Amino acid sequence: MRVLLLEDAEDVAEAIRASFARQGDAVDHVRSVSEAVDCIAVQGFDVGIFDLGLPDGNGRAAVRAARDADNPMPILILTAQSGIEDRVAALDEGADDYLVKPFDLRELHARVRALARRTGSDRGGAVTYADLVFDPAGRILTIDGVPAGLTRRETTLFEVLLANRERIVSKERIYERMFSFDEEDVALNAVEIHMTRLRKKLDASRVKIKTLRGLGYQMTEHG
Repeated sequence: MRVLLLEDAEDVAEAIRASFARQGDAVDHVRSVSEAVDCIAVQGFDVGIFDLGLPDGNGRAAVRAARDADNPMPILILTAQSGIEDRVAALDEGADDYLVKPFDLRELHARVRALARRTGSDRGGAVTYADLVFDPAGRILTIDGVPAGLTRRETTLFEVLLANRERIVSKERIYERMFSFDEEDVALNAVEIHMTRLRKKLDASRVKIKTLRGLGYQMTEHG
């Protein structure tokens, strides 16, 4: 999953970024409304986490920019502004959820999972496909009940393929979901490296990942 984090408090941002990174999610951290608007214009995200009080304005402006561009990205407001007027204004502008600081990271992740469920990102209950069972909340994959032992990057890669099972997914799209702008030094062929490792861990499964030259990858059931 790729997350756009709009937050000017460095300690808060780092705690959030690290917690998502431990799950293998890519987080793009920006500190101003203008930076957020620029990111929204050039990159797709699975979810946005926006503060309101920012150096160059109110985070609601970034929400409006996303909605004016018909961007369906679910957006969670994370702010110290707890007034009912603030909540109503943000939700009316197009935000999907509102969490007040101070907060617990466990609740933040639970709310993000809930938003992802609404948009079909398979972060809800366990997903069964052939002989695989994937628990999105715990990020655990089992093959016939045996843990596959995926790394966090392999788990993110698997999530992308599972969400698009039976469909072709381009290497570029997978890369965008695995790596943030801060990891732009990571080459595109990193996807191939992680794909090779994931395939080995799926050897015992009926699920296979096909390479379609010039098109991308496809997860399918065999046997």
